[in-house]
Amino acid sequence: MELEAEGDRSDITEHPRNDNRRLCHKRFKTKKHLSTRTNLHVRGSRYSCNECEKRFSSPRNLRLHVNIHTGKYKCTECGKCCESSPELTVHRRSHSGEKPFECTDCGKRFAQSSNLEVHSRIHSGEKPYECTVCGKRFTNSSNLVKHSRVHSGEKPFECTVCGKRFAQSGHLVEHSIVHSGEKPFECTVCGKRFQQSPDC
Repeated sequence: MELEAEGDRSDITEHPRNDNRRLCHKRFKTKKHLSTRTNLHVRGSRYSCNECEKRFSSPRNLRLHVNIHTGKYKCTECGKCCESSPELTVHRRSHSGEKPFECTDCGKRFAQSSNLEVHSRIHSGEKPYECTVCGKRFTNSSNLVKHSRVHSGEKPFECTVCGKRFAQSGHLVEHSIVHSGEKPFECTVCGKRFQQSPDC
């Protein structure tokens, strides 16, 4: 069980450092789950899906994935297939608008407990994810992953038209407007339209 934002904070386990670097930035609630993830880094993904060739680190993860192809947990509203019953329950909230998890500080509501946990860090100031290079801290792991690209130079998002690469998907979306000719921004003073937000 990967621990991004849920559970007892006193029992969070990280990958050990390897040459002063963690294997990855994920955190786990138990040593067993940490060991499973560490084995993934060491052995790689050994279990392949016959339908789509995705690979998994354990037979259990492969079995859950196969449920997507069989349609065992299919949403009756939109047809999306989920890996498990709990995942389908959470997905159905996107249709019903149900948000059962409420912040006790500000009253904002969430469809998933993990989203509430991350949100609560706004109030507590907790930033459990630390960059191993510069020490900057973040409230969630995804922001740390994005930040780490500043140091690594990794640019995983590539424009299919010109091949230019970007560190963040949002930057690629902004760039793609150049090729489409779209001008989504309108000046409120003169009415002229622009590809980027105007200063006037």
